Formats: sequence, structure tokens, C-alpha cells
Amino acid sequence: MIWREKRFLLAILGVLLLGNAVFFFTYRVQYESRLKDLEDRRQQSEAHLTQARSHRLAAERRVAVYRHAQRDVKDIYDKQWGTEQQRLTALIGEVKRLAVASNLVPTSITYSRLAIPQERKGSTPTEEMGITFTVKGDYQQVRRLINLLELSRQFVIIDQVSLSAPDTQSLTLTLRLKTLFRDTNPAARQL
Repeated sequence: MIWREKRFLLAILGVLLLGNAVFFFTYRVQYESRLKDLEDRRQQSEAHLTQARSHRLAAERRVAVYRHAQRDVKDIYDKQWGTEQQRLTALIGEVKRLAVASNLVPTSITYSRLAIPQERKGSTPTEEMGITFTVKGDYQQVRRLINLLELSRQFVIIDQVSLSAPDTQSLTLTLRLKTLFRDTNPAARQL
């Protein structure tokens, strides 16, 4: 009846319906695969971002450690290993104070100076100062003096120790200490 009269129209509608169904399922499958690809790319991007953040944090930590080391080196360079004008008086005062704290009084103190040659270009020019003195006392006093010198906050090196016992009760200790100073004018010292 009506179906037979409108067969051509129904066939066209059927073809359109079939075409739409094919297009819909094809599009949906492709759409899902594109969504899956996009989700995979998003996860990869997030993984790269996380990795980049961890690298950045590690680099920031390394920079912070480097800057801290720079500050420490500058502090040592400026305060602990200063020039002769900055540290010599404090060093001599420290040596005398430690000798008195050990109940030993130096009879005489001699000083010697030696410029250290530069081995590398760009290295810091240095100057070595030697301090030699002799004290007399018992074993405990001598031991206390050496211990106090080793624990001193001043940059001092015990270079040579000479010990003699003129009698059974006392010891004579000759100490040679040395320290390094930054040389502020190395060209003038070489002349």
C-alpha cells in the first residue's frame, strides 16, 4: 500500500539511514581512538612535566648548594684567611693568650716571612708567616698548649715541635707555628 507507492522514497531513506549508521559507528570508533591517543599524549606530557619539575628542583638545589659553598669560601677567604694587616695582630694575641692559658710564658718570639711561589696562573697569591717561640713548663702545661693551639679558631699550623728536658721536673718546648696570609701586592714582593 503506502509502502509500495513510496518505495523509492523509503529506499532513499533506508540508504541515508544506513549511511548515517556507518558514518556514526565509523566516527565513534575514530573518535574513541583519537580520545585515547589524546589521553595517552596527556599522560606522557604530565610525565615529562613531572620529570622536568624534578630536574628543575634538583638544579635549584645544586645552585643553592653552590651559592652556599661560594658564601662559605668567601667567608673563609675574607675572615679566616685574610691579609697580614687583618690577622697578624689577632694571631699574635691568640698565641700569647693560649700560652698564658697553659701557664706558660714565651721568653721570646721570632717571626719569619716567606713568599710562596705561584704554581698556577689565577691562583691566590699567598705569603707564609712563621712564629717561633720557646716556653718552659711541665708535661701537662706543654700538652695543654699544643691542644689549645690545635683547637684555636685562628688559621695556625704547628709546623715543628722541639722538646728537651734539662731536668726531671721541667720541659723546654720550642714551637714553630706558621700561617698563611693572602698577599695583597704580590708584584711588590717579587722586586
